[in-house]
Amino acid sequence: MSEKINANQDNDRQITLVDDQGNEELFEILFTFTSEDYGKSYVLLYPAAVSDDDDVEVQAFSYDADEDGDITSSDLHEISDDDEWNMVQGVLNTFLSDDRLSGE
Repeated sequence: MSEKINANQDNDRQITLVDDQGNEELFEILFTFTSEDYGKSYVLLYPAAVSDDDDVEVQAFSYDADEDGDITSSDLHEISDDDEWNMVQGVLNTFLSDDRLSGE
C-alpha cells in the first residue's frame, strides 16, 4: 500500500488506502496508540469488506498526526524495524486478548 490516504467523510473511523497501481481499498480503524519508547503514533487497520466469519488481516502503520491529532490528513509509514514490529504485535495481542479493550 502506498502512503496516500483519503478520508471517508461519512465515517471518521475509516480510511481509504490507495496502492501503487491506483487501486483503492476501504479500511476500518481498529485502534490507535502512541509508544513513548519509539516516540511514534500507530494506527491498526482491517479491511472494511470482511464478514464476521472471515479471518482478518490487521495492518499496522506509524503515522504523523496533524496539529489536531487527525490521522486522515497525515502520512502513514510502513514499520520496517523488527523490534518495533514486535512491540506493535504485542500491543495488538494485548488488545485482542482483553475483552474490556476489544469490546467483546
